[in-house]
Amino acid sequence: MSEPASVRPIEALSVVDRVTSELRRAIVCGTMRPNQEFSLREIAGQLGVSFIPVREALRTLEADGLLVTRRGRSAVVAPLDSSELAGLCRLRRLIEPDLTARACTLMHPAELDRLEASIVSMSPFRSVLDGLFEANIQFHRDLIRPATTRWDYKVLDRLWLCIARYMYVGFPRLSCEQLESFRTDVMQRELIAAFRTRDAYVARAALESHLDRDEAVSELALID
Repeated sequence: MSEPASVRPIEALSVVDRVTSELRRAIVCGTMRPNQEFSLREIAGQLGVSFIPVREALRTLEADGLLVTRRGRSAVVAPLDSSELAGLCRLRRLIEPDLTARACTLMHPAELDRLEASIVSMSPFRSVLDGLFEANIQFHRDLIRPATTRWDYKVLDRLWLCIARYMYVGFPRLSCEQLESFRTDVMQRELIAAFRTRDAYVARAALESHLDRDEAVSELALID
């Protein structure tokens, strides 16, 4: 059995949701490493909860593709895999540019103002650190909201979450020359500027450029 996973104790309120959130954070941010095996009892002890909510949380995380449960009450964090990443990026490119093109013609300027005000200036190394990946996902959710259905979100939320694992590993591997252009806040402002044109082609092009950079960062995670 590998060394204990790095997770934080939580309060016993909405236990299953809290356990799921904390384990998701630990997996995406890398404190629970790819291929790391752990026992359910071990994690329950670290979180300060009973075995049952951990079991329920693992079912959700397995459905999200973040881990694989095993017999004997153990699980392993899903590995980083080139074919998985290629599939995630392909699906994102099939869905997100079209939604972006439509959303930019529907987005109210006041909502763009709100989104721009919510952007936090951050270096690339801060852009997906502990908990901040959720803020980046929320930004993308809000940006395409006018054109999005709950089924779009069901698919995209999982894609964004799984790709975030790769980006977290990839960011520290960027060269010094790449750092400025890969800042999350810079890319978010570029998207908002494209939306302000209300031109679907401009917005689509900006999003595709954003996806190119996300994919480039993610691919760095696969380098040994």
